[in-house]
Amino acid sequence: MNINLTLLMQAVAFAVFIWFCARFIWPYLMRAIEERQKQIADGLAAGEEGRQSLTRAEKRIAEMLNEAKTRASDIVAQGEKLKSDTVDQARTDAQAARTSTLRKCRQTAGLGFNASQCFDHVASGHPQSSLRTGG
Repeated sequence: MNINLTLLMQAVAFAVFIWFCARFIWPYLMRAIEERQKQIADGLAAGEEGRQSLTRAEKRIAEMLNEAKTRASDIVAQGEKLKSDTVDQARTDAQAARTSTLRKCRQTAGLGFNASQCFDHVASGHPQSSLRTGG
């Protein structure tokens, strides 16, 4: 057989093979490749969206944490103020009670009571008329 005819037949067979592949196989391969590219692009987009969502969530958490810290410091400040007011009120009440007790003791001192008896009578709430003189 002639080498030119063999070479020509191989070229024709190769051309038929190329035509067959381009006509029947290539579209399926391209469709599969495009679908895979689309899946990859969708995955990358979802990853980017997840990253953005994470960033938004971190910002929201930071804001909530700052708000909680602010509220906590406000609550602590209110507690400190309440404590201070309560202590001041207790001091005022104690001073008023002390003054009242001393005034009552001074009033009853002229009746002949000693200091111990005076405080006992004032603390028990006895009226001044029921005080007995004694020693």
